[in-house]
Amino acid sequence: MEKNNNAQGPTHLHHREGLGGGSAIASFLEARGVKPTSTRLLVYRALAEHHHPMSLRELDDALDTVDRSSIFRTLTLLLAHHLVHVIEGGAGTALYEVCEGHDHCSLSDQHAHFYCTSCQRTFCFHSLHVPQPEMPAGFTATAINYLVKGLCPDCAASPVK
Repeated sequence: MEKNNNAQGPTHLHHREGLGGGSAIASFLEARGVKPTSTRLLVYRALAEHHHPMSLRELDDALDTVDRSSIFRTLTLLLAHHLVHVIEGGAGTALYEVCEGHDHCSLSDQHAHFYCTSCQRTFCFHSLHVPQPEMPAGFTATAINYLVKGLCPDCAASPVK
């Protein structure tokens, strides 16, 4: 199985860039009720620094000192605290991304993603917010996955092989 080389979209802006140091990330996690263990700091930093959604496999490759099950448990914890969200990456793979909201993920923070069916990269379009549908009585939306599939500019411009 080939590694999904995600890419940041042209409109990507990320407020987490200011969380460069470990102590800043530790304070951020602690303020949101997450004990800042070394694994949690490494996983959160990897997601924040990559500026695009990452699969469990990509995190495992990037964090060679942390085992996959520890990464998964950390992702589950960060999801439960609404510090990261998960999207379907186009090929059936779950991709994880740091939430844009300063305190937590909310529907208004979510944005569109584009999956290139040729090169299999996922692009973030932070300026394209996900439309929030009016839900029938009794239903409450907590997440929306808005994924557009097609060809990225590079693949659309290259001749068919």
